[in-house]
Amino acid sequence: MRYVRQASLSIAAKGRWRCIHSRLEVAHFSKSWTTSKHSTAGVAEPLLQIGPRPTVSVPHPPSAERVRLERRAKLLAWGGNAWHLVEFAIAVGAGVVAGSVALIGFGADSLIEVAAGSVIVWLFTGGRGSSQRAERRAQQLIAASYFLLAAYVGVESVRDLVGGHHPAASWVGIGLAAFTAPTMPVLARAKRRLGQRLNSSAAVSESNQNMICAYLSVALLVGLSLNALAGWWWADPVAALVIGAVAVREGIASWRGKSCHCC
Repeated sequence: MRYVRQASLSIAAKGRWRCIHSRLEVAHFSKSWTTSKHSTAGVAEPLLQIGPRPTVSVPHPPSAERVRLERRAKLLAWGGNAWHLVEFAIAVGAGVVAGSVALIGFGADSLIEVAAGSVIVWLFTGGRGSSQRAERRAQQLIAASYFLLAAYVGVESVRDLVGGHHPAASWVGIGLAAFTAPTMPVLARAKRRLGQRLNSSAAVSESNQNMICAYLSVALLVGLSLNALAGWWWADPVAALVIGAVAVREGIASWRGKSCHCC
């Protein structure tokens, strides 16, 4: 009986020891897992802070000098547009009265120059002046205005030459051409200088339109004078064809983006 009791006590002790051992193993595992978790988190957290922070590109505002130049470019464009509207009214009115395609073409060029000047105002408004996309669009719009002028002048000139149309003398047109011929180069040079300082092909191309206006004035003056003084009626449409040819050349250069001699 004593041996049975000793055996029972031994079995109970072994059971207690196994239970305690199991609890110790569970506690050790939990502690090691927790330590591993904390150590991993401690390593991972600094890793999130290692490396450069993502940069956000913020467009830089234009410099004060560029803002001042853009303001001057817009003022010149507005001033030129005001004169071109007056020029358009006089040229078209005198051209309709005299039946002169050269005068009407000259008036159409004035209206197209208003459109080109408005493109420059648009380009240098709202921070578009430093945008290559806006610059390219402005160039293409100005080129389109050249092509419109050349198409109109070319069709009307050929029609007058083939039909033998004799325009009447227009002293108003002669006076307008005599005034515009020396004044347009001054405006064109001022616009060109600003366009070069702004590194804007569109602005330089628009200044070329003012130079074309000066060339047109000379051709118009010669054609109208020959018609009025010598009776050479064909000089009027020929002068208009010269105008159209120059417009085509400038339109192609502007469309290709080759109008800015900034360097």
